[in-house]
Amino acid sequence: MSSVLIYDATILTVDTQNTVFEGGWVAFLNGRITGTGPKSTQPDPAGFDEATALPGQLIMPGLVNAHTHSAMVLFRGRSEGQSLLTMEGWYNSIREPELSLIASDIGPAVALSCAEMALSGTTTFCDQYFFAEEIAQAAAASGLRAVIAYGIVQLGDKDRGEDELAKAAAFIEKQRSADGRVIPWFGPHAPYVDNSEDLLRAEVDMAVKYGVGMHLHMAAGPEDNEETLARYGLTATQALSRDGFFAGRVHAAHCLDLSDEDIAIFAAAPAASVSYNATAGLRSGREGICPVVKLKAAGVTVALGTDNVAANNSYDMIAEMRVAGLVASHREGVAQPISSAELVRMATIEGAKALGLDHEIGSLEIGKAADIIAVDMRGPGYSETPDIETVLVYSGSGRDVTHVWVAGEDIVRDRMLQRADYQSIRSNYSATYQDFWARVELARQVA
Repeated sequence: MSSVLIYDATILTVDTQNTVFEGGWVAFLNGRITGTGPKSTQPDPAGFDEATALPGQLIMPGLVNAHTHSAMVLFRGRSEGQSLLTMEGWYNSIREPELSLIASDIGPAVALSCAEMALSGTTTFCDQYFFAEEIAQAAAASGLRAVIAYGIVQLGDKDRGEDELAKAAAFIEKQRSADGRVIPWFGPHAPYVDNSEDLLRAEVDMAVKYGVGMHLHMAAGPEDNEETLARYGLTATQALSRDGFFAGRVHAAHCLDLSDEDIAIFAAAPAASVSYNATAGLRSGREGICPVVKLKAAGVTVALGTDNVAANNSYDMIAEMRVAGLVASHREGVAQPISSAELVRMATIEGAKALGLDHEIGSLEIGKAADIIAVDMRGPGYSETPDIETVLVYSGSGRDVTHVWVAGEDIVRDRMLQRADYQSIRSNYSATYQDFWARVELARQVA
């Protein structure tokens, strides 16, 4: 790869001091950051293969979407009036049409999702769904970094559970030997609600064997705790702890209904984290709100995610930061209990930490991968400020992203995808969408 210098911009490093360089620069070579600093230390642009001045733009680490289901763009607008954080809402509006999905549907859907994520500044995402092979292939083609958790839904079928566990192991073995940006994990969908106790324990054993993380929905709907309280007198978190889930890396989505005892389990675990999906939680109509302030006070890593776009309708992580801050204020009854700077960290370095990638991405520091985005701050809603993070979070939009680099590679340049044409991606997706929903309607008529 060539040497690159980005200069004459505001550099938000998200290092431990949240250092900001006005009129600063960042350089990278062979996909790795080699330096960053103020204007006074800027190297000569002539010494680089490529040098780009970006006045009026904010340069920062790529955003990390810590929980989504990229293939579910096929369900955008199809679950209105349904709470996807309840078993009934999920089953009625999502699970029934999911039965008509075929492998060829997945690539075009994930390609569109990756395009939307890249164009709005996400460079890494954590996915959990079926058809993990197809998701991984489409994610790799996009150039984004991705943690793909093989989604396992058993729904009382013992043979199905065993078959899915074997397929998940095969997926992990294949992806671990691949040379790419895709990292394989396990993804039990919702413990105890649609995975049996025996299967959950087998999944833990398999995760330990392969040394991979587990990504799951936890305390997302009332069924989680109702099921385990009735069966064991324990919350879902406590039951999972009893079954060994928290011994390794576990990344839990939603976590709306955590008790103080549950939070203590997360805090005591060696590598437990939460994906706070504020927009999806609000749209679900659930009364519960993730206790982010308590979790963070206990030392738990909390990242941000959009969830699927049936529950959110958008992959815009800048908008997600804003909603996350507003919802936390509402829950706590306190103005800004989470600062704008901390919201930015949750969407970058904390997301990286949740996925075990903070040594590699999440901040602009020497030696890390050049996962970098540029946000144009010259338009309406932006103005001079002593607090660049607040302007970004509460005035910004993913539509203001102009450039995206992943491992030093141009993924987006001047708001245009570089690996593929967006309109071609959209056209392929549209044909897939029409075909998929025609199959769903035919299946309903036959039923």
